Amino acid sequence: SQCPTVIDADGLNILSNHRAWLQQLPKGIIMTPHPKELDRLAGTICTGDYERLYQAQSMAQTYQSYIILKGHYSALCLPNGNVVFNSTGNSGMATAGSGDVLTGIITGLLARGYEREDACIVGMYLHGLAGDIAAKEVGKESLIASDIIKYLPLAFRKIES
Repeated sequence: SQCPTVIDADGLNILSNHRAWLQQLPKGIIMTPHPKELDRLAGTICTGDYERLYQAQSMAQTYQSYIILKGHYSALCLPNGNVVFNSTGNSGMATAGSGDVLTGIITGLLARGYEREDACIVGMYLHGLAGDIAAKEVGKESLIASDIIKYLPLAFRKIES
């Protein structure tokens, strides 16, 4: 595919089972693994966050891709070796479907014409900001993915003002 592509969840799991396919991915592909998905994708079990971040950074350079290592503060590893840390988000977002929301936000930004790097940075920030707004309203303990979606318009308005 020549159009921007975002791979998450089962797409990452399929690549983990066929790691030779990673060499065939188009440059500029966006992957959004959580820590365990990254371990499977890399074929290693990292012993800590620093090692995992280094692994994601190395893979982003090797495959000329954008890798968003999801976590409390997600990190975007760029093809040039740089890393951008997201300042928004909270532990309540570690819930089923939250990553799907992030993928949807990034895909929507790409469809609007954002460049890959910008879509990843803005997408991570908005996703976390919507999660932060939701956590203030419903609490971290009961936060679910649909809450992030519900508060996404407020997050957009907040960055526009």
